[in-house]
Amino acid sequence: MRTHIVAAGAVAVAVAFHPFASKADPGHDRDHLSVPAPKASRSLPLVVVVAENLGAEMTDFAIPYGVLKESGVAEVRSLSTSAGPVQLWRSLKIVADQTLGQFDAQEPAGADMVIVPAQVDPKDKVLIAWIKTQAAKGATIVSVCEGARVLAKAGLLKGKRAATHWAAVESLTKSNPDTVWVRDQRYVQDGAIISTTGVTASIPVSLALVEAIGGRAVAQTTAARFGVTNWTADHRTANFQLTKADYLAALKSAAAVWRHETVEAPVSNGVDEVALSLRADAWGRSYRTKVVTTNPGLRPVRSRHGLTILPDAEPQSGRYVIPGGPGPAAPQLDAAIAAMGKRYGPVAVRLATIGLEYDLPTGRRN
Repeated sequence: MRTHIVAAGAVAVAVAFHPFASKADPGHDRDHLSVPAPKASRSLPLVVVVAENLGAEMTDFAIPYGVLKESGVAEVRSLSTSAGPVQLWRSLKIVADQTLGQFDAQEPAGADMVIVPAQVDPKDKVLIAWIKTQAAKGATIVSVCEGARVLAKAGLLKGKRAATHWAAVESLTKSNPDTVWVRDQRYVQDGAIISTTGVTASIPVSLALVEAIGGRAVAQTTAARFGVTNWTADHRTANFQLTKADYLAALKSAAAVWRHETVEAPVSNGVDEVALSLRADAWGRSYRTKVVTTNPGLRPVRSRHGLTILPDAEPQSGRYVIPGGPGPAAPQLDAAIAAMGKRYGPVAVRLATIGLEYDLPTGRRN
């Protein structure tokens, strides 16, 4: 995640992309993924979402976990490289279902699918070795956003077509010239490797995976529960470019510490981890806020789909609470961006949407 616009100073002012592919593989329908049947003795595929304990991108992690669990088409587990909390990047702290070692002891045949979010340390040797082993055991490996860096370090992208966050393409092209980095496609499949563009691609790829496993009708039903009507691979990379004005605005906002504030995201049992991650991720990319999860007594909570969340703090009187509601998760991203824009202005909205690689609906762009 260090190449995102949200990390001040980490992205060059002008992003000069190396040539990379924009056409779909003629042997594969770009809007439909394919996955093998579950391994022997399993009635449902076993899908794991993995993070190193230092951290992974919150939305990359929580959305595939929540969407696939909601669909009912797979057994889904969260994994961490070692015991203890995992600090998901932006605000959410969790405890995974199992460590890699515990998983290996229980499931010697390995997972059917491994989902790899962007990691704080994409060079983590333990994580890389484990992913290589899972691939050798026949798992489909899915990278979300800059999770592609981990797959590249594992040698899984050599000779492959792949996608990643728009701001990571230049550096990944230089370090991995034997990979064809695909433009204008939200998610890409090349054999047993699936990869995506930036953060918000986690929604369409998750639904495409549901469709690949359970069929179109199940995917439509699941999508409706999250307020989504379209999960095609359609995307326009050119909509996301960092200008000099953007870069200067980010530095100015980051430097104006007297304008920064801590805002609260309340959590309690049954909280929708997909909606929560979308809201917190949007607010956390404004360059103006630190988002903390709050709960009276700091009691661990279980999310709607079983993720264990460790609150950051007690609620504090007078602190701004980011708006949220019980409705479908996906529309809450637009609502969060609108509320953030009302509080901080259009510059914060632009910085957040570029970092999220998210196109606001027509008429809402700044």
